[in-house]
Amino acid sequence: MPKRRLKLTQRRKTLGFSQESLAHAVGVERSTVVRWESGETEPRPWHRPTIAAVLQLTLAELDDVLTSSAMDEERLAFTLQNPAMVDLVTVAQLAQEIERLTAEYDTASSASLLATAGQCHSQVTLLRNFAPTARIRRELCFSVAESATLMGQLVWDASQRRDDVGPVRYFDQAIAAAREIADPVLESHAQLRKGFVALYGTKDPRAGLRLCRETALVSGSVSNVLTGLGYLHVGEAHAMLGQRRECEKALSAAEVSFGRIRPDDEAITMFSSSQFDRLAGSCYLSLGANGKAEEILTRTARSLVEWKKSQAIVLGNLTLAYIRQGKLEEACGTLHEAIDLIEETRGGGGMNVAFAAGRELAPWRHEPWVQEISDRLFALMTT
Repeated sequence: MPKRRLKLTQRRKTLGFSQESLAHAVGVERSTVVRWESGETEPRPWHRPTIAAVLQLTLAELDDVLTSSAMDEERLAFTLQNPAMVDLVTVAQLAQEIERLTAEYDTASSASLLATAGQCHSQVTLLRNFAPTARIRRELCFSVAESATLMGQLVWDASQRRDDVGPVRYFDQAIAAAREIADPVLESHAQLRKGFVALYGTKDPRAGLRLCRETALVSGSVSNVLTGLGYLHVGEAHAMLGQRRECEKALSAAEVSFGRIRPDDEAITMFSSSQFDRLAGSCYLSLGANGKAEEILTRTARSLVEWKKSQAIVLGNLTLAYIRQGKLEEACGTLHEAIDLIEETRGGGGMNVAFAAGRELAPWRHEPWVQEISDRLFALMTT
């Protein structure tokens, strides 16, 4: 299986190129760039000088970017001891490691990623302060924004969404770094994550509404994925406030944005075809339309096999929809499924929803099946 050239992708994004615009600059089809980045093909020798010039690299630096390799620990150690000597090769290696950790976020335990992600974030933050050229500082700002956003997610998850202060500090770091290099994709992603803290952490839908509107505004001209996600969560904020008409208007805006997504969208990796239904189901649950929520969440849960943390949240919400309609047997089954996933991923969002479902089962607490669920939930709290 070919190895993805994460360094090439990172370099392209840092300079603000989409796959299509890089292809145009080099004089090839976008599909050719896709194959270069996926590792399926090698750039032809006659293309390499042009690629290097467009990406502002020497030919030697381009060769390193095109070579998939593990982190050079000796080079990194030397650079950390002599930070003013940081070069593009070390920067690219760190960027690759951050991208690898980000890719693992939805399937791995947040606690298991936290130490390595924290180390990477500290390293790129330190090196940015000593960057010898504007070009290297720009690349390090890109990595600081990505690693700070990831750290905010991990810290929030690891705290079971109880720490609302630490994650916001990381997201603010990400926003500041993104603004320094005028990258609206990175800025709006971090802004969206701040919105999540307001919606699900501090339970302040009005603050969440403001932050998610800002996400849609900042990303409006650069990423239909992030614009759609912003509008989805604007809809959820309205649902939490009991404003069904405004909620459905925001959901419609999200659907329009998702319909405009192109394959070269800079945030394409954040998009899943199930996202609209997942959030729409949550909205209708907040609005008390439990039957409609059940219908939407049932079909969504089965489409999220590869997104385990998201699937746990959907199953938890589906459990709530069942409980509120008196469908206790179905609620028992889906809650056990949700707990299975939470035990594997330790996702804070799924854990919070599962505990909420457990609390709503209190009227049946003397039933053996409820006691079994309570035991499993208690075990989650103590491990």
